[in-house]
Amino acid sequence: MTNGPLIVQSDKTLLLEVDHDQAEACRRAIAPFAELERAPEHVHTYRLTPLGLWNARAAGHDAEQVVDVLLEYSRYPVPHALLVDVADTMSRYGRLQLIKDPVHGLVLHSLDPAVLAEVTRSKRTAGLLGERLDDTDVIVHPSERGHLKQVLLKLGWPAEDLAGYVDGEAHAIALDQDGWSMRPYQQQAVDGFWHGGSGVVVLPCGAGKTIVGAGAMAKSSTTTLILVTNTVSARQWRDELVKRTSLTEDEIGEYSGARKEIRPVTIATYQVLTTRRKGVYSHLELLDARDWGLVVYDEVHLLPAPIFRMTADLQARRRLGLTATLVREDGREDEVFSLIGPKRFDAPWKDIEAQGYIAPADCVEVRLTLPDRDRMLYATAEPEDKYRLAATAPGKNRVVEQLVAQHPDDQVLVIGQYLDQLHELADHLQADLITGETTVHERQRLFDAFRAGEIHKLVVSKVANFSIDLPEASVAIQVSGSFGSRQEEAQRLGRIMRPKGDGRTAHFYTVVARDTVDQEFAAHRQRFLAEQGYAYSIVDAEDLAGA
Repeated sequence: MTNGPLIVQSDKTLLLEVDHDQAEACRRAIAPFAELERAPEHVHTYRLTPLGLWNARAAGHDAEQVVDVLLEYSRYPVPHALLVDVADTMSRYGRLQLIKDPVHGLVLHSLDPAVLAEVTRSKRTAGLLGERLDDTDVIVHPSERGHLKQVLLKLGWPAEDLAGYVDGEAHAIALDQDGWSMRPYQQQAVDGFWHGGSGVVVLPCGAGKTIVGAGAMAKSSTTTLILVTNTVSARQWRDELVKRTSLTEDEIGEYSGARKEIRPVTIATYQVLTTRRKGVYSHLELLDARDWGLVVYDEVHLLPAPIFRMTADLQARRRLGLTATLVREDGREDEVFSLIGPKRFDAPWKDIEAQGYIAPADCVEVRLTLPDRDRMLYATAEPEDKYRLAATAPGKNRVVEQLVAQHPDDQVLVIGQYLDQLHELADHLQADLITGETTVHERQRLFDAFRAGEIHKLVVSKVANFSIDLPEASVAIQVSGSFGSRQEEAQRLGRIMRPKGDGRTAHFYTVVARDTVDQEFAAHRQRFLAEQGYAYSIVDAEDLAGA
């Protein structure tokens, strides 16, 4: 028995003592396979889940490594049944394999005949499987490759897809590395993806996920479909590809609400692909418009349900998902695993920060006490109105003004959810405002002015959560958000994590109404960043006046 920082419990929870001198090393060691559930001040709670263990297995970690980590850091003897369960769970990944047979085409092959017998007898696989060849092999209808992987995951037997991919239409793409080179972790991410065939690369915001996408495109040298969150992001991808690769603007098409161009490299927005007319997704024919060799999913944690359905039909194409976090608030991480692919590379935020590729960040929660009148209004409100009342508390305007005043020489983003609150803040701060109603042209004009230092403050709605490159933004003040969304918190911190020219620390403030659901949601939102090693200090709004 050692005095380790971890308590491993038989219900698959791991308790990490934050103040222990080995806590940071332990957190890094368990991060590949354990998910953080709660992160109060002194003891963080992680959980072992099948999906977390399967992702670790797909990324190259085996059960022996996981068991060794638990034994090394545990304060008390680790329950033997839990260690057995970890080994059994991880061994389930890959006992079923999808392979390409020269005679029969797509085949589900089992390393364990009993497992194949079990899944073929399941009602869930009915209609997905064809003729049984022998004790270990059964034919799979090629059109059901994605659906079968979804079903097998839900049955607890995730299949390893070794069936390979069609080459797609060849199109020469090379990296133009004049004056720059891929960072070591970017090259490792490209290699990890290519070796695995398809899957997800997890990198912090600001760590150059677009470069990883470009590297994968150069490796593939085929026609490529890139799916992105919005038109501004599409144009940033286009500009980056023109700058970093041999591609010209004429080779890159934009398929959005504004344009419908299909080129060897086509960048489409999720929104246009999921637009329905008379119940029909009229733009999904884009997927068959060319013989795509690679499909790239930017911000893969945001994939809408129709994109999952279409991806089930794209299993013969290489698929690369890019994201800062695999967390999905709708709980559909298993769909990402089965349809895009498992995690192929994951770089902890603090590791990239230590290498100087993203800025260090100081996270502060500013707690505001509501005045008696607002407290009573909140206390007597209907449950569905409570978060809006707390999140838009009028006292937050004064707190934001004080925080902005503390950073007179910084580029400041004020981020929120509710438009009336944002309009009021923009007036208070005499700052420009960007919301979903702002035209793409005007958004780009304001972002360009902010990048150039012509304006120093921007008030933005959730349209700026994703894929907006603002390198010199160094302060973000969050006043309201999408309830308890962990991935939104990560994305918002990511807006300010591009490394600064002078190496200074970024500052991320969350203004929270004390003793309300606003405070509860804030604690939930912070979980993912706590998992990455970011600690939130808590200050009282009353103390800002004297700061």
